[in-house]
Amino acid sequence: MEIKIGKVEKKLTQIIEEEGAVYLTLLDPEEENIEEISEKIKDYADAIMVGGSIGIIDLDEKVKTIKKITKLPIILFPGNVDGLSKYADAVFYMSLMNSTNTYWVVTAPTLGAITILKYKLEPIPMAYLCIEPARKTAVGYIGEIREIPQNKPNITAMYCLSAKFFGMRWAYLEAGSGAEYSVNNETITLSKKLSNINIIVGGGIRKPEIAYEKVLAGADAIVTGNLLEKNPNAVEAMYDAIKRAGKEKLKNKVK
Repeated sequence: MEIKIGKVEKKLTQIIEEEGAVYLTLLDPEEENIEEISEKIKDYADAIMVGGSIGIIDLDEKVKTIKKITKLPIILFPGNVDGLSKYADAVFYMSLMNSTNTYWVVTAPTLGAITILKYKLEPIPMAYLCIEPARKTAVGYIGEIREIPQNKPNITAMYCLSAKFFGMRWAYLEAGSGAEYSVNNETITLSKKLSNINIIVGGGIRKPEIAYEKVLAGADAIVTGNLLEKNPNAVEAMYDAIKRAGKEKLKNKVK
């Protein structure tokens, strides 16, 4: 079977080319107020990611609930093989490249591959990289990561280049859900410059001005999740900051 770039990835790529950056909101299906959050974000996000590091109950029902509220693409962000739903539009088919356990690097995505094919989900190949302080978060514990130091941006950049050579078109630089600080700008800039693949940045982004500077540093996509659980009303300001930064980035690129 020939693997082609699907419509969700094409749409995200088009937004990046035309607007400079996309805003992805991450919903944990275990959140009790998932309907309220979905209602708040439907007019401001470019796509909705659904998933978490800990096991999920009734994922199909949660995805169907979100779909009743919004027409935004739903991209699965699976923490394990149980994080797949036939009602979603796409899945980040990812390798946790800096895990010390090969299960998270290759076995888990391999075990999920047949289900993805069966459900006819659009796979979006992505390197998942956990950057300091991710070790202190759920993904760091569950994913058994070898944390990449913030002061070694060249290491993250080399992982991104490796991801490109493996055929991945996206790399997610993750500081972890609820992280005390975000991935630094130098790491983002160098990773984008060396690999030239789409760079997603998440974790520790609580203020619009932080999202703004990450986009200017080279991020193609910003993810917020924990922020929305605590303050769903923050999505409008975050979306505005990301889009303003995207326009500024495109303007600077033309120059």
